[in-house]
Amino acid sequence: MNGTLFFVLGGSLAALAVLTSLVGLRTHRFPASNAVMAATMVIFAALVIGTTTFAVFHAKDEQEARAAELKTAEAEPGSEQGARGEPAPPAGTGKAEGAPKKKAAAPAKGPGGTLKLAADPTQIAFNTTQLSSKPGKVTIDFTNPAPIEHDVAIEQNGKQIAVSKLISKGKTSVSANLAPGTYTFLCTVPGHAAAGMEGTLTIK
Repeated sequence: MNGTLFFVLGGSLAALAVLTSLVGLRTHRFPASNAVMAATMVIFAALVIGTTTFAVFHAKDEQEARAAELKTAEAEPGSEQGARGEPAPPAGTGKAEGAPKKKAAAPAKGPGGTLKLAADPTQIAFNTTQLSSKPGKVTIDFTNPAPIEHDVAIEQNGKQIAVSKLISKGKTSVSANLAPGTYTFLCTVPGHAAAGMEGTLTIK
């Protein structure tokens, strides 16, 4: 209804403006009197106010209709996912069917062990390049008698698992829960592993 009145009043205002312009161009004595001028101005003002008022009502009606459409669309199952081109998840699951389940990593079981490792006092090297232990909590007790700082880290496939403090002329340790497999122990100071401070840690 508001929309209809808006278009009717708007059309009337436009028609009156065109008609007034045509009459004014063809008639030299337009308006013929002050009364005609006043009546014309009153009609223009009424049409302008009416058009503006119903334009606001019409816009409000459109917003309410749009909001109702969106609410209805959201209430329909899978409507949001369908709009995005994604399948709707099964009710009550919150996940799409067939989604792979991630397995939690099994904790390392076993007695573990404590291993001894030392840095060479005069060279950039460990005192061994081979260590081995049972699975479980494995601790490497590291001694560095040299004034140069070293540490010891445990890695597997290039991924660091644990690392000790950086020390010189002192002792530290590093521990990790390790499953059976092959690991690497090394010094993380730049250039030290490449110089020889690296070895293989076997857990079995």
